[in-house]
Amino acid sequence: MTTESIDPAEILRYAAFSADPAGGNPAGVVLAAGTLSDAEMLAIAAEVGYSETAFLTEDRGAGVYRVRYFSPLAEVPFCGHATVGTAVALADRHGPGTYVFVTNVGEVPVVVDDQRRATLTSVGARVAELAPEDLAALLAALRWEAGDLDPALPPRVAYAGAYHPVIATGTRQRLAELDYDVPVLKALMEAKGWTTVQLVWRAAEDRFDVRDPFPVGGVYEDPATGAAAAAFGGYLRDEWLVPGDAVVQLSQGDDLGRPGRLTVTLTPGEDGVRVSGTAVPIPG
Repeated sequence: MTTESIDPAEILRYAAFSADPAGGNPAGVVLAAGTLSDAEMLAIAAEVGYSETAFLTEDRGAGVYRVRYFSPLAEVPFCGHATVGTAVALADRHGPGTYVFVTNVGEVPVVVDDQRRATLTSVGARVAELAPEDLAALLAALRWEAGDLDPALPPRVAYAGAYHPVIATGTRQRLAELDYDVPVLKALMEAKGWTTVQLVWRAAEDRFDVRDPFPVGGVYEDPATGAAAAAFGGYLRDEWLVPGDAVVQLSQGDDLGRPGRLTVTLTPGEDGVRVSGTAVPIPG
C-alpha cells in the first residue's frame, strides 16, 4: 500500500502544545491503522513529513488503544506531542475523558478536557550519569564549549519512555544559536540510543526555554517535545532542582517560529511525570 491509496481523510494532522495550528509541533494521526504493515506506516510518516505520526493499530475497547509512533526515518518508542494530538483527535470524535495508550514502552493514560487540553502521564522516569567521553562528543557535535554549560544543571541522560541527554546552557544566546553538525550528532545519537537532545536554559525557578535536535528522526529540530519534557521533569526531580510537587513551564519552538507551551507536573509518590498542553487540528 502507498500513501496515495489511503483516503487522505484518514491521515489527520494536529498541532500539539499550541492553540494555534501554526504553533507547537505538528503530528500526523492515523486512527485506523490496524491493516498497515511496519513498512507502510513508515512510508506514511515519511510522506506526512512531521517529526512523528501516531498510528492506532488496535482499539481494545473502553478507551484503550494500541499506539505506535514513526518518524520519517524510523519507529520511535514513545512520542509525547503525537500522544497529545492523538488523544485530542479521539476526544474530538468521542468526547473528553481518559484514553489509555498501550505504547512500546508501556501504558500511558491521557486525560482530555473540553478545551482540547490533554495531560499524559509518562511511564516511570529515571536519570543516569552522562559519561565524560559522551559529554565531550556531544558538545563537539553541538559546537558548544564546556564554558557554555550551566554548572547548576549537570549534564545527564533522562528517560520517561525515550532517552534524552539533558544539556543546560547558562545563556539564552547560546540556546538561540543552534548550529550542530548533523551527521556527527546523528551518528552519536544512534550509537547511544538517544531520541532527542534536550537543550535547556533556565529563565526562572519554574520556567525553562528548551530546544530539541532530532536528526535521528530526519528532522533538524523538534518544535515541541513531550517525551523529552517528561524526561526533563524526572531529571529536575531526581537532581533536586525543583520541589517534589513542582509545576514547571517549558517554552519551545519560539526560535523556529512555532511557539509551543508545555506544562510539566511532578506529583510526590508518582514515578511518572505529567505533561500537559493543548492541541488543535491543522486545516486541510
